[in-house]
Amino acid sequence: MEPGDILVVVGAFFFAALVKGITGLGFSTTALPFIVYAIGLKEALPLLIVPSVVSNLIVMRDAGHFRATLMQFRLVYAAAPVGIFIGLALLMWLDPAISSAILGLVLIIYCVITITQPAFRLPTALARRLEIPVGFTTGLVNGVTGSQVMPVLPYLLSLQLDRNVFIQAINISFTISSGVFAIGLAWVGLFTFDTTQISFVGLVAMLVGLKLGIPIRRRLSQSSFRRAVLGLLMLLGAGLVLRPLL
Repeated sequence: MEPGDILVVVGAFFFAALVKGITGLGFSTTALPFIVYAIGLKEALPLLIVPSVVSNLIVMRDAGHFRATLMQFRLVYAAAPVGIFIGLALLMWLDPAISSAILGLVLIIYCVITITQPAFRLPTALARRLEIPVGFTTGLVNGVTGSQVMPVLPYLLSLQLDRNVFIQAINISFTISSGVFAIGLAWVGLFTFDTTQISFVGLVAMLVGLKLGIPIRRRLSQSSFRRAVLGLLMLLGAGLVLRPLL
């Protein structure tokens, strides 16, 4: 990577961590499109592993309910690794423009769901039957795009969980997926010593962004800032979708 590329990566990490500290939006999902535009999807994915896991663990420590949440959604978490490895195989086979366009579509759907927060509820019996399909599909999308939010995010929202349980559940999903994803990226030759070094440089930027973002949360209108960031992510997602057509 050129020095300019590294600056873009570090800047994306800082911005994503700042956003996470202020609004709670996902670190990887916010950082990923900026890095993809700079260096490409395959090159971006391994750089997110270390900062993503660390930011997730910080949030999980404060959320509580770890053991109970892990057991409650164990089938979702257990099904994800299979999808991740299949998704990674597809990523290596697909044209990079196509996989980036899929990422753009996932970003748009994520932003729409986060902005509208539809108040739907899955019946308990149906929710249990969907645990394995949701986990597998989330892993599949993760493997192809690097994004870990779909469809596990709307699934967990539909259960109308306690806020701390929801935060713990989604971050356990992110953390498990990141660990398996790192193994898969190493398997296909994308997660190397060099990318790990850059990840640790980005980790410093992430920690600074989190530290600055949390106190800003008390003084800034979270809803307005959140909508602005989501609007930006939607534009970036639309750009990724349209790039193969232009």
